Amino acid sequence: MENEILYSTKFLQLKAYARQNGAKWVYAHRGNAKDVVVIVPIIKKDNQEFILFLITKRPPIFSENKAQYCLEMPAGLVGDIDENEDIMCAIKRELKEESGYEAQEIKIVSRKISSSAGLTSETSTVAIAYIDGSKNYESPTDNDGGVIVERKLVEKNNVFSFIKEFELNGNAIGAQTLCGLFFAFFDK
Repeated sequence: MENEILYSTKFLQLKAYARQNGAKWVYAHRGNAKDVVVIVPIIKKDNQEFILFLITKRPPIFSENKAQYCLEMPAGLVGDIDENEDIMCAIKRELKEESGYEAQEIKIVSRKISSSAGLTSETSTVAIAYIDGSKNYESPTDNDGGVIVERKLVEKNNVFSFIKEFELNGNAIGAQTLCGLFFAFFDK
């Protein structure tokens, strides 16, 4: 049986899946994308490593009074602009658009990361982008229609205290961000 589309917009569909007992499970689906990419930019300059975070203002979070801002990584949809786009091309494109950097090395560390499997069919591919900060220039960046309000470089040794302080100030932390950091610190 095909899943029923209850509502559809350019970027999102609300679908229903008929379970064995006949009850419908309603969930969100991205009909215009093959995948999502999440990139952890690790920038090395002056013998130090920094991680680039995005501070975003996401309407579902702030409109429901959950948090004013959300801490995220550069990310985006695969195939929403060009249906033939592959994951690596999307990683490079999103990294440049949202961070202004190009990576010397990209390592895909996980595929099929689910942020909320009971709510959405969306999964993410997580990659680490290694960037030589002394050789790279920052090109103009896209603020994603006003969603990205700030870019923040944090020295790698200070990441966990930065995240804790950000959260203690009433802000949200993206699940994919935490997943990406897990691999950035523990995947060797």
